[in-house]
Amino acid sequence: MANYGDATAKHRIPVIDRMMDVLGQLERREGGLTIRELVSQLHLPRTTIYRILNTLQMHEMVHRDENGAYRLGRRLLGLAAHVATGASEVDLVAVAQSHLDRLAHELGEGVKLSVLDKNAVLVLAAAQGKREYALTVAPGQRMEPHAGAASKLLLSYLPETELAPHLGRPLAAYTAKTTTDPHRLRAELARLRRQGWAQDKGEMVLSIHAFAAPVFDTRSEMVAALSVPFLAGTDPDRMEDIRLATIATARALTTAIPGPVAR
Repeated sequence: MANYGDATAKHRIPVIDRMMDVLGQLERREGGLTIRELVSQLHLPRTTIYRILNTLQMHEMVHRDENGAYRLGRRLLGLAAHVATGASEVDLVAVAQSHLDRLAHELGEGVKLSVLDKNAVLVLAAAQGKREYALTVAPGQRMEPHAGAASKLLLSYLPETELAPHLGRPLAAYTAKTTTDPHRLRAELARLRRQGWAQDKGEMVLSIHAFAAPVFDTRSEMVAALSVPFLAGTDPDRMEDIRLATIATARALTTAIPGPVAR
């Protein structure tokens, strides 16, 4: 909880501090929290918690599920998209959306832009494909970082100090294609970084494959992964078209990201 007794308390708004305490608790619990649990953890009156949650829900900052648990809402995703990327103040979604739309139109497949968000991979933006059997993609999806083309590519560009915690946790096996041995995964990540693109051959769902390519900022640091999922059994020639188009679009997006604004 926030410390309300410090020297700057007179310049703060207590209800906003409490709201941030509520959001902080929801951030730590992926499965959400009920009002009773929040009251117990924050030691605030039930009516206060209820009013905060009701207001946040009206603004789509939290979502209440069918079991009465509150979770972080989709509106936060839109706000997060406007956070500075690296040293430059880049609205990554605004820059990327036209590229995603163009690629989705060209291929007829869904297209995603993903970023690392703490211990998960978050789909920051997406464009729907119009091709028959195109897979549905949507912003806000969260996935494990050790499986899938975009996820592994994001891990592959992390410095060792940030990569080690990801490999130190148990790695769940979603299919027989999922790499769960940390030594094998580390070797694979090194290969993907040298290769410059990644392929998923059914690591999360056997019937879903994908290609992904990195997007860099003006400091040559990877800020996102652009990926195109498609159904297993796709013709090899079309798969190559998807791979090349994914790489080309990621490069175009990299070029489109503006540098820091001079001050």
